[in-house]
Amino acid sequence: MRKENHTFYFSVEGETEKWYLEWLQKIINLDPATAFKVKFDSKIQKNPLARAKQITIIEKIEITHIFDYESSDPVHQKAFQTTLDRMKQSEKLGKAIKYNLGYSNFTFELWMVLHMMDCNGPLTNP
Repeated sequence: MRKENHTFYFSVEGETEKWYLEWLQKIINLDPATAFKVKFDSKIQKNPLARAKQITIIEKIEITHIFDYESSDPVHQKAFQTTLDRMKQSEKLGKAIKYNLGYSNFTFELWMVLHMMDCNGPLTNP
């Protein structure tokens, strides 16, 4: 029996996030217990508005933008707000795109390490 395909769309900040999604797609699709096959359409694109302008779609889709929230320094807060603004702008292009936020505090690489470890307490930005 052939499984139905489901496509999930992402824009990611860098290669690590893209590699992770490629690995996750492979793990999901190798599991015989999954209900359907997944395809992660992920592009390295720091600007969610640029990703939305580049994509050709025929139906409503959701895109998750994965990026790092480096710190509470003003330069990083401004970059975070700019990303949120661009996500909102992308939804006004008339392409039936809904943008979802997926960010990691500090770095995505740290997020991956922490999910492999037994962490018993919070980590905060100094």
